Amino acid sequence: MNNRPKKKIWNGNVRDAALSILMEINNNQAYSNLLLHRTIEKYGIEAKDRGLLTELTYGTLQHRMTLDYYLEPFVRGKLDGWVRELLRLSIYQIVYLTKIPPHAVVHEAVEIAKRRGHKRIAPTVNGILRSILRSGVRPLDDLQDGVTKTAIETSHPEWLIKRWTAQFGEEETTIMAHENNQPPVMTVRVNAVKTTPEEVASLLESEGIEVRKGEVVPECIVTTNGNPANTEVYKKGLVTIQDESSMLPVLALDVAPGMKVLDMCAAPGGKTTHIAEKMNDDGEVFAHDIHDHKLALIEANAKRLGLTSIQTKSGDSRKLTDLYAPASFDRILVDAPCSGLGVIRRKPEIKYNKTEADFAGLTSIQSELLETARELIKPDGLIVYSTCTVEHSENKGMVDRFLEKHPDMEKVPLPQLKENKKLAMDDDMLQVLPQHFGSDGFFVAAFRKK
Repeated sequence: MNNRPKKKIWNGNVRDAALSILMEINNNQAYSNLLLHRTIEKYGIEAKDRGLLTELTYGTLQHRMTLDYYLEPFVRGKLDGWVRELLRLSIYQIVYLTKIPPHAVVHEAVEIAKRRGHKRIAPTVNGILRSILRSGVRPLDDLQDGVTKTAIETSHPEWLIKRWTAQFGEEETTIMAHENNQPPVMTVRVNAVKTTPEEVASLLESEGIEVRKGEVVPECIVTTNGNPANTEVYKKGLVTIQDESSMLPVLALDVAPGMKVLDMCAAPGGKTTHIAEKMNDDGEVFAHDIHDHKLALIEANAKRLGLTSIQTKSGDSRKLTDLYAPASFDRILVDAPCSGLGVIRRKPEIKYNKTEADFAGLTSIQSELLETARELIKPDGLIVYSTCTVEHSENKGMVDRFLEKHPDMEKVPLPQLKENKKLAMDDDMLQVLPQHFGSDGFFVAAFRKK
């Protein structure tokens, strides 16, 4: 094994690194969580700097529209994209991070401007930021109550606030938009094939990780400090890092040992391995994904967890009737590709990158996946449809259209979820919003042939 330290090829400036990440997200629509992780790994950024880098990246991204509102009165003329991003990054620190002296923020921004731009950029950055320090930012209370104010103060596009207001009402929408700017909690799922929640809690605490029980899933543990991925508990395959809401579809699937189960959109394998664990690794779990390179993630997770019942295959899951005979499976999970509007806390860029036009293409794919599942499920089998979004057209709207098209299918209550009083069921369907128990937004429904 090569134990040589990683070669440092960054300049040691956390703010400069954050600026580079933000520019990559803006220019190439990269995912913030993946880019942040890659940056930390690539440059061997030390633990003491990781927290600040994460805070600067997510904070600036989450509050982008609010920061632009603060910046607007101080800007004359057009700014290059990287300069505007540098100013957003700096204003975020001045307004939201009380432990960093404002004069230090200005000094650092000017130094970055000198390194990255021509000689006239640094004075511009210096002048704008010093004006903000003298005058302060304009209050959000200057905005008239309504969609525009909610959009700016929570940094969500107006079209999204309008759409959510129509679906959930003004109060619920405002709460959800604010909740999306809160840091997500870290949760792990206990591998029931190997251990118990009580044992894992004890082992994590012995490694310095503080824990508490999950809100709704028995095998879920919330960690309140540290990174469970760096623990022996994780390396030994006793847990999987997974959001608690994301565990709910497999509970709804109600699997048992010996079953033949299909996971149609499986990567990176969190739900696939959960299925295998719920079956006590006894039976067959077929994990499909359209992206061939992602199958390695499923296989690596299964190996780490000690699960042998999982088989992976790539290809378009809408065409699985070419591979399997009709009525082949006892259970089918359709965790469909979606707009991802339930995971904005983890990927803030989603709220800026999505448009209303995206929904039509997504609902078409979701519908085709359900059509295939209908062909492949056994007469007494169960299909679970889930998404990590809060969008009506992809959730309840999709269920209604599917049932209208297929009178032979019926919606099934979710007994595994219905008993939990913290889960708000509506017409035998579950829509989790981020504010319900501090988890991701998620939707779950189940079908069976009549």
